[in-house]
Amino acid sequence: MRIWYDACTGKHVRYGTAIARRLRKLGHEVTFTTREHPDTVALAETLGENPIVVGKYNPRSLFTRLEESANRMLQFSKMFKGNPPDVAISHQSVELCRFAFGLNIPIIVTADTPHATAVNKLTVPLASTLLISEAISKGLFKKYGAQKIVQFKGVDEVAWTEDSRRLKTLEFERFLIVVRQMETRAAYALGRGDITVELARKLSSIGTVVFLPRYHKPKDKKLITMDRFVDSASLAAQADLVVSVGGTIAREAALQGTPSIVISEFGRIQVNNYLSKKGFPLFIVKSSKVLACARQCLGKKFDVKAKLADLENPVDIIERILTERRFT
Repeated sequence: MRIWYDACTGKHVRYGTAIARRLRKLGHEVTFTTREHPDTVALAETLGENPIVVGKYNPRSLFTRLEESANRMLQFSKMFKGNPPDVAISHQSVELCRFAFGLNIPIIVTADTPHATAVNKLTVPLASTLLISEAISKGLFKKYGAQKIVQFKGVDEVAWTEDSRRLKTLEFERFLIVVRQMETRAAYALGRGDITVELARKLSSIGTVVFLPRYHKPKDKKLITMDRFVDSASLAAQADLVVSVGGTIAREAALQGTPSIVISEFGRIQVNNYLSKKGFPLFIVKSSKVLACARQCLGKKFDVKAKLADLENPVDIIERILTERRFT
């Protein structure tokens, strides 16, 4: 089959790469697209993927978001005219869902953020099949108009955790603490203050802090920011501790045995609670308790191989859906 995957963020690129590799081995023809974004193109290059870049991410205003989305739709229309894909897959790409739905192309969507109201309204009702973790109640997506929901035992990050490439070992005299900045420009985060920079400064008192900014580097001598793109999943594997507001890097770290702290004011989402309850080193605490929790976690690495082996890889489920052609 001719299969199209569209990646809008770095996480999507990781997911898409894992899916594309599997499907190509099965003999499918995969068209991989992405957009200009702080993480997408550089990460794809690191992973050995060469996607077609269509459009860009411009969150300056609601108008620029809408305009860029429309531009991508037009470019996809020109690109696939006369040769549309048989199936479209994405982690909630609005443009892929709208385009494929308009051409009656089956759509497989993966999702793990029921709180992301805007993107859920624009993608979930159009999906032929919605694939979600068993950690998330089906009802949270049914309210958006989901047609068919398939659940798996695990979280999305299982799809690529085992294949994460390790960085060349970084040498620091103190514990390595990785802090990922909050995605302040996401639709679900608009109007919410970012506390990660201040937390990173406090954590610098007990370790070497590598701060991973989203868009602009903070001017702070206590923090290390890389001058080049860094594969965050590999960095998380090497780190002594990862701190975030509950994004992908928290789960990537925990699945690799690295202690991960999620700030509870932001990160009480189902997939985080799920991994924590299964015994992975993901700790959900209030921002005021992060420093104390960090002191307890530093110097500890966790053996999670058995726990990881007990989880399902969502790529296996996607392969099964395609093989059996059970899109609806």
